[in-house]
Amino acid sequence: MGWLADETGLEKCAANHVPLTPLSLLRRAADIHANRTAVVWKSTRRTYDEYAARVSCLASALGARGVQPGDVVATLLPNIPAQAEAHFGVPACGAVLNTINTRLDVDTVAYIFGHAGAKLVICDSALIPLAEAAIAAMEGPAPQIVEVVDEGFTASGRYLTYEDLLAEGHPGAAWKMPEDEWESIAINYTSGTTGRPKGVVYHHRGAYLSTMANAIAWRMTLFPVYLTIVPLFHCNGWCHAWMLPMLGGTLVCCRDITAKAIYDAIADEGVTHFGGAPIVLNTIVNAKEEDRRPFRQIVEVFTAGAPPPAATLAAFEPLGFNVTQVYGLTETYGPATECLWQPEWEASFGPERAELKARTGVAMAMLEDAEVQDSRGHPVPRDAHHLGEIAMRGNMVMKGYYKNPTATAEAFRGGWFHSGDIAFQHPDGYIKITDRAKDIIISGGENVSSVEVEDVLMKHPAVLLCAVVAKPDEKWGEVPCAFVELKPSAKVTESELIAHCRSRLAGFKTPKLVVFQELPKTSTGKIQKFELRAVAKLIGS
Repeated sequence: MGWLADETGLEKCAANHVPLTPLSLLRRAADIHANRTAVVWKSTRRTYDEYAARVSCLASALGARGVQPGDVVATLLPNIPAQAEAHFGVPACGAVLNTINTRLDVDTVAYIFGHAGAKLVICDSALIPLAEAAIAAMEGPAPQIVEVVDEGFTASGRYLTYEDLLAEGHPGAAWKMPEDEWESIAINYTSGTTGRPKGVVYHHRGAYLSTMANAIAWRMTLFPVYLTIVPLFHCNGWCHAWMLPMLGGTLVCCRDITAKAIYDAIADEGVTHFGGAPIVLNTIVNAKEEDRRPFRQIVEVFTAGAPPPAATLAAFEPLGFNVTQVYGLTETYGPATECLWQPEWEASFGPERAELKARTGVAMAMLEDAEVQDSRGHPVPRDAHHLGEIAMRGNMVMKGYYKNPTATAEAFRGGWFHSGDIAFQHPDGYIKITDRAKDIIISGGENVSSVEVEDVLMKHPAVLLCAVVAKPDEKWGEVPCAFVELKPSAKVTESELIAHCRSRLAGFKTPKLVVFQELPKTSTGKIQKFELRAVAKLIGS
């Protein structure tokens, strides 16, 4: 007991306890990797010294414009240097970063602006109309717009530009480091799988440890070259922008995800790592011959969102890639489990190898636990048969949902974060997802709420009843499929209903198929979606 008592004189102090934060990683890199290339985009090539100086300018300029510690600064940006700089510059002034999905509809962006209380939004020129429409539709104080004029674009002339904002700052300004590693570093909004999106709050400690977990899972050594295919607005790019300075790595920006852009980056910049949904793998496999480029290195790829099909893996890996299946949620800073490859699996090939690669995996090094639990919160037998819900706990789990204590308490019941994903565990402990709870549709790595799509369909005057489920899709993994019952004598075509949804929803949420039929129901009138999923699966095949 003596070692636990105060009389030992062992206490935290400035010499032995510094709050963990990704800011430390860039500050160190600016010192020891000052002349190494940190960021690449088209003709732009910035060293770590230049990168850190721009971060200092952004942080000090935001502070001078009234952004206080704890305030929220939003971004509406593709994967360009300004988005990477915001990942450090916003928390370096003590503020909280809110990277918003650029594919969302006006109403959802307006809700996020208001709910998070953003004081300022850093916005790409091409997304100015979205920001303006969202501000016009939102409730509460509107954020100030700062316009990022990317190479090849023209400024609108209506707003302060990002470069002018940086000119107001100082390259040698000190950063506001967190006094407590529990302080918030970012807020990311879910895709609204049960209606309105929830604000997932990250802390500095979790972000820091997630960078380490990713580096270990990816078997990274010093000086990786990382291609930003995962949107930096999605779980802060799986924390990869924060991770790279730890290894003196280079972040290669990719604004438009095409096979040509990917091949060019791999060949010209020596890309060694990238992450993406299975659709990215398919894009590369099906690239036109004129878009392909030869390269010598083996490129390490993290894939998540849905297990990659065996046929995709069989065609993809021989092209010069090694795939690792990872799994996580916005609530876990992105990837939290990995399909850790075992040496004894090396002799496997074909369908057997693909099946091993498609496992959801085991907990990453910095996650305390990941297991499959039954409805009472007990771990299910590891027999590759018993189903349960994936539950996780540890430092790679969010602080909670912003302004939503009820949802936070429900997610954290029993001392675990409950994912809502159904799975089993193999005898060796590897988790394997079998289904997705709450009717989530994952299309191209994006979560789609069936409830949200159904709500839009029900607003059409011809629709009596509807249900939306996932239909397997070779390109996107899954797409929304709508089953619709019409009102008596009502007439509407499939294309008219799809157009109705497209005018009100983001493109990836719009149904790709509408089936007109009577919906199967229980005796109490509940729609039996499992029957519709079976029908959609047959249509998909």
